Amino acid sequence: MENLFEAWNEFLVGKRKKPDVQEFKEHLVENIRTLHEDLVAYRYQHGPYYHFTITDPKPRDIHKASVRDRLLHHAIHRKLYPLFDRIFVSDSFSCRQAKGTHRAMDRFRHFTRSVSRNDTQACWVLKLDIRKFFASIDHNVLLSILYRRIPDLSIMNVFERIISSFTGIAPGKGLPLGNLTSQLFTNVYLNELDQFLKYHLHVKHYIRYADDFVLLSQDRSWLVDQLPKIEKFLWERLQLQIHPKKIELRTIVSGVDFLGWIHCPSHRVLRTVTKHRMFRRITEKPTEQVVSSYAGLLHHGDAEGITHELKNRYWMFSEKE
Repeated sequence: MENLFEAWNEFLVGKRKKPDVQEFKEHLVENIRTLHEDLVAYRYQHGPYYHFTITDPKPRDIHKASVRDRLLHHAIHRKLYPLFDRIFVSDSFSCRQAKGTHRAMDRFRHFTRSVSRNDTQACWVLKLDIRKFFASIDHNVLLSILYRRIPDLSIMNVFERIISSFTGIAPGKGLPLGNLTSQLFTNVYLNELDQFLKYHLHVKHYIRYADDFVLLSQDRSWLVDQLPKIEKFLWERLQLQIHPKKIELRTIVSGVDFLGWIHCPSHRVLRTVTKHRMFRRITEKPTEQVVSSYAGLLHHGDAEGITHELKNRYWMFSEKE
């Protein structure tokens, strides 16, 4: 009960005015008590999802669970995250405390300088992406990974109900983008890949953010040799496939597209499509919050001109409002 109430306080952040949240809050104690009783008595059943689509930055299907189920997701995440975060490799940056895209980009810059020996040697980057990642996660494989760390059958019973509540591209496949538990479960799932690359293939310079990952080396042929090994492991162990159209192998001198920026030896510039999306949004919604958010993002690269243009557009279109 204590964990559920603490999870509720975390869940509330930024959601207090939502109608479904206010409705749940009207009978908060009773709702949490009922949830707790259902969990203890093994009666808990995960409810259906509300589906909607977002188009920025690209079309994505979002599946939103009920407040009751999302509260449980938070309660689970509070207890599981510290347990699993200890076993994750340091160069996994997605959905982790004190990590994120900016730290991943800084680590990438550090690796390029290290591999190239301060731009005196070639630095090759193999960039890979997993095809339909969220929709392809195999439920049985995920549960088997969780069982190794959490042998308690009562807890695993709850996980099975959450995981099986959603179907992706086929029965027994997929996790919903909208679940907080999905963020943790995907990291648990791909930690198998992280461990394989770091401790079996002995890849020294490796970074993963969600299902995008890069390997860096002075030796181009060595990187080419690792690709079939990675593809074999992903399919045989995790039932996943590399996206064939998103395999890139190039030097840092030619510019590497990673996490929304084009990375070069001495600088990084914003990806053109990202820049156009920012300008379009500030034109459609010229608010201080939006411009401040984008200015913070641009601070992490060589983007003084873009920042200036962004502010000009804000002033221009906010005056029309």
